[in-house]
Order: sequence, then structure tokens, then C-alpha cells
Amino acid sequence: MKWLNRLEGTRRYASGLEWRIWRKLPIITLVGTLLPALLWLVCDWTLDPQSSAEHARWLLTAGYVALGAVIFHWTMVLTVGIGCAIVMVMKGPGYVADAYPLSHRDHPSGINRKGP
Repeated sequence: MKWLNRLEGTRRYASGLEWRIWRKLPIITLVGTLLPALLWLVCDWTLDPQSSAEHARWLLTAGYVALGAVIFHWTMVLTVGIGCAIVMVMKGPGYVADAYPLSHRDHPSGINRKGP
């Protein structure tokens, strides 16, 4: 069973910004994941958690902030990717779903249009 059945006589529109963004998403994901991780590693290398409780607490907080930043970034990349996919499908040829009979075809929303 095919999910998308092409409508005859429709045309594709020119691709735009969505394809450029779509192609850059893997590198954007990689950079957005590595930057917070590297910053946290730099903090881990420079601060000694054994020296004071304040350094240990600050290092733990920095780890949580880095993890939150990575998860937020992944969520944004996924959202932009879904948006790009929707625009790609919308700019492509027209598609039609399987037809089914409507029960309210003659009288939409149960309103009688013949008048009093």
C-alpha cells in the first residue's frame, strides 16, 4: 500500500531555504552537542572537586547545565528538521488520500440549507 498517491497535473515548486537547512542539520547537531560537552570537560580539568565543596558543587551544576543545553539543542534541531520535512512535502507534487464517503455531504454540520 502506498502512503502518498500523486495527483496528476500538479507541479513541484522550486526548493529554497529548507534544503540548505536540512543539509546542515547533521553538522549543527554535532557542533551543538560538542560545544557544551567540551566546555564541561574544560571545567572538569581546571577545577579540582577535592579542593573544596564549592568547586565540587559548581562542577556538578556545570554538568547539569551542559546536559540541559545539549538536550535543548537536540530538541530545537528536531523541531527545525520536522519543519523542513513538512515544507519539502508541501512544495512537492500534490498528493491525494484514499477517498471515503462523507455522511454529511449534502448538509454540512447538520444545517438544512433549503430555508424555512
